[in-house]
Amino acid sequence: MIGNMIRNVQARAAVLMMDEDGMSTAEYAIGTIAAAAFGAILYTVVTGDSIVSALTGIIDKALQTTVG
Repeated sequence: MIGNMIRNVQARAAVLMMDEDGMSTAEYAIGTIAAAAFGAILYTVVTGDSIVSALTGIIDKALQTTVG
């Protein structure tokens, strides 16, 4: 009798752990917010003066090299 009760509880726990209804919407919302925040940070970094001047310097140096 106790063995059946333990198996029953284990089976219900397994079903509850596998049931993920309602979680996908929250996961998508958190992922979307995180992606938007990362995009905003990346945009701020890339359009910053130091990055633009560094990239310009790299491109200028690459264009001034001669093949000899």
